[in-house]
Amino acid sequence: MNKYGLALGALLTLTAGGAMAAGTLVFCSEGSPAGFDPARYTTGTDFDASAETVFNRLTEFERGKTTIRSALAEKWTVSADGLTYTFNLRKGVKFHTTPYFKPTRDFNADDVVFTFERLIDKNHPFNKAAPAQYPYVTDMGMDTNIASVEKVDPYTVRFKLKAVDAAFLQNLAMSFSSVQSAEYANQLLKTNKAALINTQPIGTGPFVFKSYQKDAVIRFDANPTYWRKNELLLSKLIFAITPDASVRYQKLQKGECHLMAYPRPADLKAMQSNPQLQVTQQAGFNLGWVSYNVKHKPLDKVEVRQALDMAINKKAIIDAVYEGAGQLATNPMPPTQWSYNKSLKDAAYDVNKAKALLKKAGAEKLTITLWAMPVQRPYNPNAKLMAEMIQADWAKIGVNAKIVTYEWGEYIKRAKAGEDDTMLIGWNGDNGDPDNWLGVNLGCSAVGGNNYAQWCNKEFDDLIVKARNLSNQAERTKLYEQAQVVFKREVPFTPIAHSTVYMPMSKKVSGYMISPFALHSFYGVSLK
Repeated sequence: MNKYGLALGALLTLTAGGAMAAGTLVFCSEGSPAGFDPARYTTGTDFDASAETVFNRLTEFERGKTTIRSALAEKWTVSADGLTYTFNLRKGVKFHTTPYFKPTRDFNADDVVFTFERLIDKNHPFNKAAPAQYPYVTDMGMDTNIASVEKVDPYTVRFKLKAVDAAFLQNLAMSFSSVQSAEYANQLLKTNKAALINTQPIGTGPFVFKSYQKDAVIRFDANPTYWRKNELLLSKLIFAITPDASVRYQKLQKGECHLMAYPRPADLKAMQSNPQLQVTQQAGFNLGWVSYNVKHKPLDKVEVRQALDMAINKKAIIDAVYEGAGQLATNPMPPTQWSYNKSLKDAAYDVNKAKALLKKAGAEKLTITLWAMPVQRPYNPNAKLMAEMIQADWAKIGVNAKIVTYEWGEYIKRAKAGEDDTMLIGWNGDNGDPDNWLGVNLGCSAVGGNNYAQWCNKEFDDLIVKARNLSNQAERTKLYEQAQVVFKREVPFTPIAHSTVYMPMSKKVSGYMISPFALHSFYGVSLK
């Protein structure tokens, strides 16, 4: 048995004398989170272990949907010019009590002000004590667009924006907007322990963080004071960190976990025929792609990017990697996203034309790196195989691609620093708005963040910034459609596929809903 199996076996013995305790749900997750401060991260692995368990936000997405509902804010009003948002906060919400923090007051406006001032003010005292990057806030331009966050009274907060942000309420429902405790932050500052906000989280969410053993297990207890009592149906939650999909499946079959993330497509038929399991599925709101670092020569030349793009045999990749659970991707967003430009077509797969383009660009006999993710993601079930197939495709046009990989957290960190030449990456929609695709992954403000191509195109950026600052959806759609035309012409990345999302679980699990944003949430979930 591998080290993950040993860790989980020991855990189950401790929790239930060799069997799962009643109300203890075990989730076989795919990787270790880099930390527990949601604002610092952009991946579902990090959000599952923090935002979806420990924290709440002012607004939240309804379970399994892209529509928002009230959360820590009970209600809100928006000014006629769309620049002022006033939130009336929920009373009686309590922060977690743990061995390292005991709150003396309920959640209030001070917590909201602290949370967002920390995110938008680089000179905030907490940022001086615990320097951190907040990639979503930067990538979406929120740090420059939020003019102020004001406490009107203990349970009223007012946000003032410099320009209209049509998706502002949806953005506040995203994981990075999780509300922190100002009282806990002050305690950390006074004791010179500000960095612990990322390893010992305190929130108002359904589960209280207990412990974390990297590459092995995360333990949570149910929050006894959770304000949505009807949605908390478990007593304990355990993440059994198991990077290998085959091992996750073995554990699911043995009853060592109740649910597993990211099954291998090859295992789905067996899972669906297993009488002890149920497999739910949903069309994926995702996209997997090959990114080209335009700051590395000769990838700065559009002809080189076009050559690499048309040399990739997408159909063969979809057949082999997605095994019937993938759909060909053309645009930088899925076709279910409003404003998707249906008129765009892929360049035809053409080895000879690709060779000619490389020759024109003076880039024959090119040697580059091709980074492959070490983990499964909703948009890419087998990055290693995909990289090998692309490597073989590019070899046909004289390009020598050296496959590189790192541990997931290191992979993301190095990619944002621009170390790769080309890389496999992807995205799961976060809020149902087009800007979450075009702005976050391709905008100029996202260079150094989620814009892994390091691509800043003024024509494209002017279109998406203008669209972000409008409230009329029809007008925004026209601008986003034009931006997609620019993307297709300039090829900062090659879209490969959208994948169907599957969630295998024990038939004992009830109430689990697949998130369109590829997050794993366990409020509202119970065990029969």
